[in-house]
Amino acid sequence: MGALGDHTAGSAGRITISVDAMGGDQGPAAVVAGMARSAVKNPDIGFILHGPRDKLEPLVARRRELRGRVEIRDAREVVSMDDKPAQIVRHGRDTSMWSALESVRAGEASVCVSCGNTGALMLMSVMRLRKLPGIYRPAIAVMWPSQNPQEHNIMLDGGADIRADAKDLMQYALMGASYARNGFGLARPRIGLLNVGTEEHKGRAELREAHDLIAANARIADFEFVGFVEGRDLPGTVCDVIVTDGFTGNVALKTGEGIAKLIADLLREAFNYSPLSRLAALLAYTSLQRMKKRVDPRRANGGVFLGLNGTVVKSHGAADATGVSSAIKLAFELAQSRFTERLAARVAAAAPLDEDTTAEGAPRT
Repeated sequence: MGALGDHTAGSAGRITISVDAMGGDQGPAAVVAGMARSAVKNPDIGFILHGPRDKLEPLVARRRELRGRVEIRDAREVVSMDDKPAQIVRHGRDTSMWSALESVRAGEASVCVSCGNTGALMLMSVMRLRKLPGIYRPAIAVMWPSQNPQEHNIMLDGGADIRADAKDLMQYALMGASYARNGFGLARPRIGLLNVGTEEHKGRAELREAHDLIAANARIADFEFVGFVEGRDLPGTVCDVIVTDGFTGNVALKTGEGIAKLIADLLREAFNYSPLSRLAALLAYTSLQRMKKRVDPRRANGGVFLGLNGTVVKSHGAADATGVSSAIKLAFELAQSRFTERLAARVAAAAPLDEDTTAEGAPRT
């Protein structure tokens, strides 16, 4: 038990979040600062914090907001970004990441949040939490800024597994629809399947097969399937959930991050070009701040591991206090909605239809 008191994080009425304090680029200070921000905004949240006690106790003690809200679990080892996932799974029992997942596995916390090595976190999560019954491959769901009313679309897989066959993609659609319902409150989410064109004859064979499987399950799972979509639809209004394999999804995600940084740098350069442009920036300050807030990746930080017997939120490795707080907020909302239980029920209820059957029940032609 932590030095701040036994069971302080799990007080009556509070939702407990298990937080891996180590592994992020900015160290445990940024993680504790993010927790403090969340504690100020939300009185119904408590924490189990995992990492070296001697490093964490002084950081927590300096935050009055966290008094009585944190239990520290001593974990001496740290998973670095360079560690190989398979090696960590074999020898990582003393790491903060393993300890954070164990709290969810034991039912002490509702969700695990970590800024650490994505591959190690996913492999360790599958090993310790196990996949939900009927799930072939877990997926990482990420939020993408969009023009939809909810301001973000969901894309999955964001990089959990570079492979995905037709049945995997169909399950991604089911899991994405459940996430959209519980995370965004969308009663009937619109699902799109990422392809090189919107025509049904385009794309690889597994994509065409997945198209038919998703269409066949749309009515049972109560979502709208809009068919194939293209890369330009990721931030658009055509759909709410975009389904793709992990290789394509991760490339798209990193490309989007790079473009966002490029646009920010070019805008900064343009507004600093001359005294007149600096005046224009001053006049447009309010609008620019509003736009920055809309596209700020820190405010949409947190990829959710879907398909596991427990909820795991992967924060960006470079997240600052704002980013960590956003990931914790997402974790709290998913725990509050009992997301894992709802997802398990959804997957169990929407068993895949026969691969050769279309949504109308007729053989594929």
